[in-house]
Amino acid sequence: MPSSDYDQASLPDLLPLYYRRLFPFSQYYRWLNYGGVQKNYFQNREFSFTLKDDIYVRYQSFSTQNELEKEMQKMNPYKIDIGAIYSHRPNQHNTVKSGTFQALEKELVFDIDMTDYDDVRSCCSAADICSKCWTLMTIAIRILDRALREDFGFQHLLWVYSGRRGVHCWVCDEAARKLSVAARSAVAEYLSLVKGGEETVKKVVLLDPIHPFIRESLSVVEDYFTQYALHEQEILSRKESVDKVLALVPEDVRKDLQQDFQNEKKPENRWKLVKDQANRKKATSKKGHHFEKEIMLQYCYPRLDVNVSKGVNHLLKSPFSVHPKTGRISVPIDLKELDTFDPFAVPTISLICEELDRPRTGEEESEDMEEKENEKDATERRKIRDYKRTSLAKYVKYFDRFLDGMARTWKGELLKKSDLEKEF
Repeated sequence: MPSSDYDQASLPDLLPLYYRRLFPFSQYYRWLNYGGVQKNYFQNREFSFTLKDDIYVRYQSFSTQNELEKEMQKMNPYKIDIGAIYSHRPNQHNTVKSGTFQALEKELVFDIDMTDYDDVRSCCSAADICSKCWTLMTIAIRILDRALREDFGFQHLLWVYSGRRGVHCWVCDEAARKLSVAARSAVAEYLSLVKGGEETVKKVVLLDPIHPFIRESLSVVEDYFTQYALHEQEILSRKESVDKVLALVPEDVRKDLQQDFQNEKKPENRWKLVKDQANRKKATSKKGHHFEKEIMLQYCYPRLDVNVSKGVNHLLKSPFSVHPKTGRISVPIDLKELDTFDPFAVPTISLICEELDRPRTGEEESEDMEEKENEKDATERRKIRDYKRTSLAKYVKYFDRFLDGMARTWKGELLKKSDLEKEF
């Protein structure tokens, strides 16, 4: 099977191989166990599996990594979702007294989906994406990552490609996991600027003074705006697109700009005319003079599904899950390489299973011989080497780096805990 060709019909044959030899179970368990700082943290976590023919199984939970591994290898889920940490084991939720089974904690999560930008992207619509509109995801990550780190003080952010048309963020700090529904809602609202449904023409309204967070976000948008909006999306080139932009400016300015645009066809010059008009209005009016900033934000600012972020018991697709339609693995994104991240270069399950079938190198052959002599940890080591032989390796390596950063925090927590215990 050629590496670029993924056939949905092959998924039932590929998933058993993926879960048996490639899924990074040890890193996955290490993440969700959070260093064992809290008792029963992993055991009380909800997993849900979507199986073949859209059979949906909720309230799965596991005592150990080994138990999770065996169950996933038995069920071969088409999709894995991760939920909250509950007061009781989710797989026993039917046996506990009514009302006592409660979602207690979960990572603060964000879900950004390209379909929410359909009113402002001209290259694609619905589930389709291309390299032109992917810039929107890059901008979203830049803006939200900065705000979550600098404005809220979070450190452990895991950004993940969904496998098709969007990105997810898992904020894994202990403080984030313990947030109440009200606090999650407050964070989500703070980060939301684009408001209103399909009928709302003007979705961003700025007031004086502009909040520092919005100023910071604008500086990110400005880095991408000329190339992305003016050239790639051609928002000031075609008549239909120009009309949409002009609908966002005050009526008295609109007439002047329509006139000016008759004589000026270059998109950069047209944008300069918009900015000039905004500056002119600023000199004469106390309101409505931020329209060029509002346009930039309406076209480029991240569009969040706030309901995903607000609820503690909301499920979100797991990293390293396979997207059944594209076959792509839901992989962590390395922010150091964010501007060159290519969703179309993310490996498919068919590619990595094909890479496993390639002949072994001499070095791998000799390692196999050594393993036969020392069978003790052979299976775990073989699994590690299996994914290292595929395109999945670099994404697991990034996940490892993320986990190492969290481990330093866990060790600090455990040290603090033992120091306190010594005092008493």
